Amino acid sequence: MALKFGLYVTATPIGNLGDITLRALEVLKGADAILCEDTRITSRLLNRYDIKKPLIAYHEHNAEKVRPGIIRRLENKEILALVSDAGSPLISDPGYKLVRAAQDEKIPVYPIPGPAAPIAALMAAGLPTDKFYFAGFLPSKQGARLKALEALKNLPATLVFFESPRRVVKTLGAMVEVFGPGREAALCREMTKIYEEVIRLPLGDLLKNLETRASIKGEIVLLVGPPQANDVGIDAGKIDQALKVALKTMSIKEAAAVIATLTGKPRKELYTRALELKRKS
Repeated sequence: MALKFGLYVTATPIGNLGDITLRALEVLKGADAILCEDTRITSRLLNRYDIKKPLIAYHEHNAEKVRPGIIRRLENKEILALVSDAGSPLISDPGYKLVRAAQDEKIPVYPIPGPAAPIAALMAAGLPTDKFYFAGFLPSKQGARLKALEALKNLPATLVFFESPRRVVKTLGAMVEVFGPGREAALCREMTKIYEEVIRLPLGDLLKNLETRASIKGEIVLLVGPPQANDVGIDAGKIDQALKVALKTMSIKEAAAVIATLTGKPRKELYTRALELKRKS
């Protein structure tokens, strides 16, 4: 395939190197140079397919500095491929700024589609896929994380998140607090790799599953199903009645936790309501 000059945004495997497309291989072989996040990671892919091309490091720490030089090369009619460490470039990385800069200079940009972790996870999770929202990484601080989840709570779509193994338990705890323990969810870990794992459970059970593990490793995609009718439409009067009964023998925190378990309603929401009922009594 004879390549025209321009920027080729090229998807690479998310794990299994056999998942690269034939077209992506043609682009990598035909490019004048390859822009990549980590030259060591991209070199492993190129060595697998005996491709020898100059590599240019392009990542969030040096993008502003090296971008003008890349644009000049493209203006000189070079063929450059942009790849990420794994999957589709521009998904949770700063590559879109290079695409925008190229477009501003009337330089052609060609998407070379292929693997993407959010799509692979949706394919395996068993959750609704007619509507989904990719939220990327949640904030690391608990307050900001809860606020971000609150904004997504009633979105009528499957929610897709990236998460690190060291934070996933805390994130699931926050999801249980905001979405409720009964909301359907899935954890997809190490997609396409040797230790690939997919678990679909209610959020509360998924949290318990991970809490029992000595360690959690690998790349993780978390998915949360859309709210069901009983998540948002339980009769408020019945909720209040249940909370009042619980508050006769329990603290506000305990009552909220028990009713959350019974109804699947978010514990934080029930805590706020129980506090209001306690004040009025």
